[in-house]
This record gives sequence, structure tokens and C-alpha cells, in this order.
Amino acid sequence: MTETAHRPTCHAGSSDERRLLGDGVVDHPLAPLTADEIAITHRLLTAAEPDMGAMRVAYLGLDEPHKDVVAAHRDGAPIPRRARALIIDLDAGASGEVVSREVIVSLDEERVVTSRTIDPLAEGQVPILAEEHELIRDILAAEDGWRAALTRRGIDDPRTVCLAALSAGRYEIEGEAGRRLARVLGHHQPEPGANPWAHPIDGLVAYVDLTERRVREIIDTGAVPIPAESGDYHVEGEYGPPRTSLRPIEITQPDGPSFEIDGAVVRWENWSVRLGYDMREGLVLHQLGFDDDGRTRPIIDRASVAEMVVPYGDPSPVRFWQNYFDTGEYQLGRLANSLELGCDCLGDITYFDVTLPAADGTATTVRNAICMHEEDDGVLWKHTETFNDTIETRRSRKLVISFFTTIGNYDYGFYWNLYLDGRIELEAKATGIVFTAAYDERAAPYASELAPGLAAPYHQHLFCARLDMNVDGPTNAVDEVDLRLVPMGEGNPHGNAFGQSVTRLRTEAEGQRVADGSLDRAWYVTNPNVTNRLGRPVAYVLRPEHKPLLAADPASVIARRAAFATKHLWVTSYDPAERYPAGDLVNQHSGDDGVAAYAAADRSIDGEDIVLWHTFGLTHAPRTEDWPIMPVDICRMTLQPVGFFDRNPTLDVPRRPGGTACHDGDAGDGNSNSNGDDAAVSGATGDEPAASCA
Repeated sequence: MTETAHRPTCHAGSSDERRLLGDGVVDHPLAPLTADEIAITHRLLTAAEPDMGAMRVAYLGLDEPHKDVVAAHRDGAPIPRRARALIIDLDAGASGEVVSREVIVSLDEERVVTSRTIDPLAEGQVPILAEEHELIRDILAAEDGWRAALTRRGIDDPRTVCLAALSAGRYEIEGEAGRRLARVLGHHQPEPGANPWAHPIDGLVAYVDLTERRVREIIDTGAVPIPAESGDYHVEGEYGPPRTSLRPIEITQPDGPSFEIDGAVVRWENWSVRLGYDMREGLVLHQLGFDDDGRTRPIIDRASVAEMVVPYGDPSPVRFWQNYFDTGEYQLGRLANSLELGCDCLGDITYFDVTLPAADGTATTVRNAICMHEEDDGVLWKHTETFNDTIETRRSRKLVISFFTTIGNYDYGFYWNLYLDGRIELEAKATGIVFTAAYDERAAPYASELAPGLAAPYHQHLFCARLDMNVDGPTNAVDEVDLRLVPMGEGNPHGNAFGQSVTRLRTEAEGQRVADGSLDRAWYVTNPNVTNRLGRPVAYVLRPEHKPLLAADPASVIARRAAFATKHLWVTSYDPAERYPAGDLVNQHSGDDGVAAYAAADRSIDGEDIVLWHTFGLTHAPRTEDWPIMPVDICRMTLQPVGFFDRNPTLDVPRRPGGTACHDGDAGDGNSNSNGDDAAVSGATGDEPAASCA
């Protein structure tokens, strides 16, 4: 199709409000970096690194203070502020190496606190920069071997090739050690505006040295026919006329939403949470607590999606290295979408803009980066009681705080849901376009055929949530609770008994756990020093989805680099320096860092200040229905109170907020059939015996 794609304007009968996250004011130690602070940081970096002629900021974020400092802060008190920067000089120095540095800046004192050179061989590389993709395009455009390989595939104009410049990983390939690299795959775009993912150029990959700005190697296993069928899902009419049967849905809250916002702090029903944002992790939740009888009870100090990895299962010479750490290598937070009312968000929406640093050190604003709204969530609880002729129903709702990010071909939405009953849920939604290849007998064991000659390799999307727990205080422990099967015999003569098996995890070695769906395994985070009215420790339970872990061989490179994804749960003792599941510098790191290294200390986690690292995700064997664009696939993590409250915390939820009751508490009032037959209300058929009190 040659016509211009139609991009309709999204709109809905809803309202929206925009705020700058934190209002750009530093009123708390965890306040996000402001535009002024980003400017101060860049000025100090430029002055401190005069030899970096082509200095770029690969990462800049708040150097978060220790939680004890945060807890001790009082309104109006001075707030020491630090920023942490990872910078790189894109021009190679006298040694022929690209220089990267880690710099800590004091913002209130306006000085550099520490500055050190990063050893790329021992530590890895700083994250990939957006402008390096343009550099790679220029390098390949001048490479005769690349142009010749395209010609052999019938492509005479390299400008019609869309390049996927991807993280290189860390392999024992001669000459690569310590070099800043990218591996590049191509997709043909026969016409401007066409979907290039429909036309993969297979059997061909270029290894590009970003240090020397040259092609290090081209792997060409032979020309493979380029799939020709269009994948232009974005062109209206390409797959038939748009349906006209969908009628509008309008979601309104005439009196506005139920939450209140004070800077970066959100209060909704009994919940309170401080919002943060980081260019690496994206949305961060701080100081998550629940008001119980006038007292805010802490649950989590800090929660984020601290890493995710997308490993591919194609072992071919062209694709064996395809494994992406979208948080550590690409920094998903900096790739956030600007969300649009009626398209990405529907209802009475409050948006937050976020301020992020650009590579040149200037501050940029991502408009509508965070979406917050309430949603009806169906029935909260319900019962029709024939013994006292009552019908009681309460409706649930949730507060949804979310953001979406686009990382190459995939789009991910992260939704933190807070419920009236104290439940916390993180949903990860994957959509976008699957990474494509040519389908032939070589690809068949490791890929799905989506369209004639078009393949999508099997792969996984594995997320790691970092949960700095604070269940009624910092002294926490974890019990692994399994279903306990009781064999028939003495004490269980009829074989119907079952119970629970509880195992306390006492050290970091014991805190490395794998889920077991057959036992409904769950992990209870308790506070041994706080009990409920029954005298039992209060707790929140982490319920895993029992999905597969990393599918790669344990001896593989990716298993070493993504060691966090080999367990569903890691429990470690809190250390503010231990922030990332795959380590700090993930790009081209060897893999001996991250949560596996943290846990190797084997510290006590029994009655300590602890952090949970939970791996969950999707194993994706693409379907034909996933092409040419993939419907949302969802995985989730759930935390639920268990013994945290003395009773159901939603007993005070009104029958119908702001309106008349669903039932007025009488089973015979307004709910009977036309003959006044109350049996129809209670569910009795007339043939059943009436219930009676013994």
C-alpha cells in the first residue's frame, strides 16, 4: 500500500489533568531531579571533565539517600541532594579506548564529590545511547561488505534497510574484550512508511565496533528469501474496512476522582504512596503504606521493575547472541511514551509529566508519562443470607498508576494496582511487534511461522521486581508456605486431610527459591515483632504465577548474566548499593554481578531489613494471531495481606458510593419476582428444603 497511514485523533467523554511529577519542587529527599538540578549537574560535569570533547550523559538520576536518612527527615529541614551520572566520551582517547566515568555530584554544594573511570573489561559498558544508532547507520553505509551482502539479496539501496542495532552481550569472541560493540540485524522497508518487520533480511549480521567506528565482522550464512507479504497493520483498509459496530464507552466521575495529590504524594482511600521516576527503572513507588484506624502502617519502602531480560531461543550463528536487558542496557524509563486520553487511558485521568536528562545534559519533559486513575473492579464481596433475609454487595475498585515504554519492536505497559482490601498488584503488559526472521527448515525447531516464509523466534519476557519490604517496620522475615498433603492413616483415616507446611528462610542461601504450582507455594513476609489481635505475626504474602524461569542452559552466557531469572525469588539483606538484579553496568558485563553476587554473602534474612527480588514473566511461542501486531499479553505479581489486618478492611465500604444502595439489606425489598416469591431471591427453586437454624 502506498497511501499515507491514517492516524485518527483519540478522544473520549472523559477529563484529564496534567501535573509535573513532584511539581518540580525539592521538598523531600526522594523528590525527582528537577530541570534546574539537571542543568547544575551538567555544568559541573563539563567543568570537571574538560578532556571529554564528546561527552554524553548515558545515565543521570537521583543518588537516593539511605532509608534511615529519609525516615529521619522532617518537613522544612535542609535536604542534602546528590546526583549520580554515567558519562562517556564518544571520541576515543590516545589509548584508542572510549572513556566512561561514574560521577557523584553534590547539588546543594554544587561540587563533584567523586569521579572514577569505569573499567569496561571488568565492569561492563555504560548503557547504549540513542545517537549511537545513527553512528551505526553511517558506519554500515560506508561498509562495502555490508552493501555487497545486501546486493546479493536483491537490495541495491541500503537506505531502504532499517537497522536494529542491538546490545552485543559478552561472548568469548576474539578481539571483542573491552570494546564497545553492537550487533546489527536488518529489515527491508521497500516503501517509505511500510512495516519493515514484515521483511527480515536473514542470514546476515554485522558486528560494529563503536570504539573504532568500524565494522569488525560480517556474518553471512547465505541469502534467504525475504518475506514479501505486507505487514502494514497501521494503514487503514489494509485488512478490510474498519468495523462500525463498536459503540462508545464513556467513563465519568461527576465529582472527580477519590484521590488527593500533594506534590509527589498520592493518597487514595486508605493508601498513601510517594511517586518517583528514574530514566532506568521508570516508575518507582516509595513509602507505600495503608491507613489502619488512623495510623499509617508501612508495607514497602521502594518498589520498581529493576530489570527485565528478553532471551531468544534461536541458536543460529546469526542470532545466538539475541538477549536484551531492556532496563540495564536500554533504560526503559527514558523511552516512556507520552500517553493520550481515550487511546492509552480512558476515564477521569490524571497525568504526570516527568523531567529526564538528554544525552547532551539538557532537561527534557516527557508529557503525560504517568497515567493515574480509578477503575471499577467488579464485586468486592457479596452474600445473600437466608437466615436473616439480607443481601449485601460491595463493589471493588482499584487505583491504577501506570506508564508505557517502547523498546525497539516491543511495547511494555507497567501497571501498579492498589485495591481497597490492601492488595498490591503489578501487571506487565507486552504488545508491539514480534522480532521477525525468515522461516525455513533451520528455523522451524526454534520459531513459529506467522505468515508465508516469516518466522518469529521463541523467546521470553522475564521481569524482576525489586521490593524493599517494610511490613509494619523494617524487621521482617520470610516463610515459604506450601500445601501439605497428609497421607491416609492414623489421624487421617478417610484421607481427606491437608494442611500447610511452613519453612522459615533464614539466610540468603536459603532465600533463593523456585515456585511450585503443584504445592501452591507462596512466600509470607512477616514482622516477628508485630502481632495481630490473635497473637500471630502480621504479614503480606507474595503469590507467584508459577510460570517458567529462564529457559537457557545453566552453563550458558545468558544464564550467567541473567542469574536473577534462574529463581522466582531471592531474599537479600538491605544494602542501598544493591539496586539492580543483573548488576549496575549490564551492557557487555560478564555476569558476575547482581543479585546472585549479593546473595553470595549469605547474610541473615531472619528478622532483618530485607529486599525481595521477584522474577515473573512470559514464555512466548508466537501465534499467527500475534501478527502483524501483537494483542496485549499480561503477566502479574501479587502481594496480599494475610493476618496484616484484624478483619476484612473493607467493611466500611458503602453499598453504593454517592448514590442509592444496591440492596437496602432486605432480601425481600425490590429484589423479589413479580409474585413476591422470596424463594426466587434466595436462589431456592421451591423443591429444596428451607434452611433453618439448628
